[in-house]
Amino acid sequence: METSLLYRIGLTLIPGIGDVNGRKLIHYCGSAEAVFNASRKELMAIEGMGSATVNSILNQHVLQRAEEEIKFLEQNGIQALYCEDDRYPQRLRNCYDHPLMLYYKGVADMNHQRIVAVVGTRKATAYGKRYCDKLVEGLMNQDVLLVSGLAYGIDSCAHQKCVDLGIPTVGVLGHGLDILYPDQNRKLAEVMLQKGGLLTEFLSNTKPDREHFPQRNRIVAGMCDALIVVESGLKGGALITADLANSYNRDVFAIPGRLDDHFSKGCNHLIKTNRAALVQSADDIAYIMGWEGRSEVRQTRLFTDFTEDETRLFNLLKEEGKLGVDQLVIRSGMLPSQVANILLNLELKGGVQLLPGKQYKVLE
Repeated sequence: METSLLYRIGLTLIPGIGDVNGRKLIHYCGSAEAVFNASRKELMAIEGMGSATVNSILNQHVLQRAEEEIKFLEQNGIQALYCEDDRYPQRLRNCYDHPLMLYYKGVADMNHQRIVAVVGTRKATAYGKRYCDKLVEGLMNQDVLLVSGLAYGIDSCAHQKCVDLGIPTVGVLGHGLDILYPDQNRKLAEVMLQKGGLLTEFLSNTKPDREHFPQRNRIVAGMCDALIVVESGLKGGALITADLANSYNRDVFAIPGRLDDHFSKGCNHLIKTNRAALVQSADDIAYIMGWEGRSEVRQTRLFTDFTEDETRLFNLLKEEGKLGVDQLVIRSGMLPSQVANILLNLELKGGVQLLPGKQYKVLE
């Protein structure tokens, strides 16, 4: 048994720790094993550590449960991914609240070059399913890994279409890998394992309780490049996932629907409030994401056409990755009207692109 894995899993089992404090403990002590070997005085000196938490660490009662989990992982061919491992989803690791540990069964690369998440209502309509299918079909030639939550409705529709087309797809679960919820998706999940996989942060014997799904949603949002809401009401997990994706600076898209359709109100609201870009097809996503392939020769020629002010804004965006108009005004010292005109010229020259939330980035 790998000793470091025992302590890493054990750390996630301590009540009141959580992922953020868990990383704080590891940073302070040097490793998960060092946390369990620290003295009471050392642990109490760490900001945010109370007596009850310190007692749980010192008692080390969680290590027996961690040992049981390692046996379960070995017996079922499940990979344990620690947040510092190369196989851990690197996009997710850049999120401040990423899980210390993930458990994965499958063959897909969690660090695929392009990862798209598709989410939506559990009560998908014929309209939502039709556009979900069209969207996935359009992504077939974009070499993507598709991620979703393996729930009823839009999630399972997206996964199923991927299976039909041979696109790798990963389902992120809100429970342990010893069960499958909903049970109706069991056969679908088994087929997904052949080219994709199943991923969770929860240990075995963890039930699909309501509070687990928002935690699941942050993984879906954090490990993708682009998140697409196909169909959603004004409340629900899809909108929570979209808000999380925006907070992680992911590109968010939404399929619009009829104004009086209950299950399109969420998508329409995301678009109206500039929290998602309106898209009608996978081609729209490929264009906005810069996946359409532009020759380096053309880009070099265009960039030499930039004026001094255009070059100034272009370099700011290149340095920072993404910036909004207000940030560019502050950083450049230019007037808002100047910045707006320059950004328009840069768009027309193919140098930058507009993202959801009125942010801009360099077009690669």
